Amino acid sequence: MNSLLLTGGRVIDPANRLDNVADVLILDGKVAAIGADAAVKAPKAVQRLDVSGRVVCPGFIDMHVHLREPGQTAKESIATGTASAARGGFTTVVCMPNTNPAIDNASAVALVHERADRAGVVNVLVTGAISKNLGGDELAPIGSLKQAGVVAVTDDGHCVQNNELMRRALEYAKMFDLPILDHCQDTSMVSDGVMNEGYWSVLLGLRGWPSSGEEMIVVRNILLAEATGATVHCQHVSTAGSVKLIREAKKRGISISGETCPHYFTLTEAAIAGGSKFWETDGKDLFHAPKMPEWPSYDTNFKMNPPLRSAADREAVIEGLADGTLEVIASDHAPHCDFEKEVEFDYAPFGIIGLESEVGLSLTRLYHTGKLSLADLISKFTISPARLLRLKKGTLSIGAEGDVTVLNVDKEWVFEGDKTASKSKNSPFSGWPLKGRAVATVVAGKVVFSEAKN
Repeated sequence: MNSLLLTGGRVIDPANRLDNVADVLILDGKVAAIGADAAVKAPKAVQRLDVSGRVVCPGFIDMHVHLREPGQTAKESIATGTASAARGGFTTVVCMPNTNPAIDNASAVALVHERADRAGVVNVLVTGAISKNLGGDELAPIGSLKQAGVVAVTDDGHCVQNNELMRRALEYAKMFDLPILDHCQDTSMVSDGVMNEGYWSVLLGLRGWPSSGEEMIVVRNILLAEATGATVHCQHVSTAGSVKLIREAKKRGISISGETCPHYFTLTEAAIAGGSKFWETDGKDLFHAPKMPEWPSYDTNFKMNPPLRSAADREAVIEGLADGTLEVIASDHAPHCDFEKEVEFDYAPFGIIGLESEVGLSLTRLYHTGKLSLADLISKFTISPARLLRLKKGTLSIGAEGDVTVLNVDKEWVFEGDKTASKSKNSPFSGWPLKGRAVATVVAGKVVFSEAKN
C-alpha cells in the first residue's frame, strides 16, 4: 500500500474548516495524521514530499468529464484522460455515459470500471444514462445501474424532453439515493442554434441559441424536484436566468443544485468574433460593442454546449459561485479530433477540453480577482461535489482516502493546449497566461503527478 508524508504545506480543508501550516501523513492509502503528530507517526522508510510554500488540499474532483471510452478512443481514452486529469490536479473524475455504446446497463458500467482499474491513473467514477441509449423514450434500468456502481444518472449531451419520463426518473433515482444530473436544453427552443442568440449572432450571421432554451428546463427540474423530493443537479449553467431560478429555489428548500465551467465565467460570446484577445480588449460591454473585426475568427474552439453567453450572464455566473448558488466547478472536458473541429462553425461539434486549464483559470479569474476566497474556491472542487454525489471524499479527515492536490497559487505559467496529456487539443485557452496551478497530485498516497518530475 502507499504511504507518504507531506511536510511544510499550508493545509486547507473546507470540510473541516482547516487552514494552517501542517504536515500530512498518509499510511496505507488513508489519511493517518495531520499536524505535529504526522512526523512522529511516520515510519522511517516513508516517502517524503516537501511542499513548503504550497497549498495542500483534499484531492480535487471533476464531476463532469467525457473520457470517450468505449467507442470513441480516437478522441480520448481512459488512460489519456486520467493522465490529463492528474496533470490538472484532479484525483477523481466522474465520466459521462454518452459513449458508443452508451453506458445504460450494468455490463457497460462493469466495462468502464475494468478499464479504469487497468489503465486509469486517478479514480474514475461512472454515471449511468437516464434513458436507454440516451434516446429520451424509455427509462434505463436505474436500479441495476446503481447496483453496478454508478454514482449518478444523466443523459448528458442530451436532455430528456418528455416531462413524464423525467418525473419517473426522479422517483426511481430517489428510491436508490442517486442524484440526477441534467443537461438543461429544450430542443424545441434551441433548434439548430450554434451560438448565443443576441447582438453577436446577428452580426456574425450564425443561428442563435436563446437563453430560454436552458432556463425552461431549469424551471422543469425545479418543479419536478419539488414534487418528488429527489435531487436534481443542473449541469454547466451558463445564463443569468438559470442562476436566479436556482438561487430562488434553494431558498425555498428545494433539492436543486448547479455547476458551471471555467469558460462561462471567463469568456463571452464576443470571443467568436475575434478570439480571446478580442474579448480581452473590446468585447466586455454588450451594449457598447465595438465594430466587428475585418476578419472574424469563427474559431470552433469557442463552440460549446451551452454556448458562450453575454457579459451580463458571465457576471451572474460569477455571482452565483460567490454566493453559493452554484456549488461546483467542473470542466465538461469534451475532447474531439482535430479534423472534426477544422470545419465551418455550423458543422463543428460542440465542446472543448478543460482538465489541465481548469484550476489555473479558476485561480486566475476567481481567486486572484477577489471574487472567491481560496477556501471557497477549493470547496467547489472538493467537499461540494463529494456531498452531492454521496462520496466519502473531498476531505482530509483522519481515515479518509489519501487523495491530495498540491497547489502553487502564485505560479505564473502559460497554458499550452498542444502539450496536454489529452489526445485532443481543442481548447480556446491555448497560449493564455495564467496564475496558479496544481504542482502535485496524490491518489491513495501515491504521487501520480509532480511538476518536478514532469
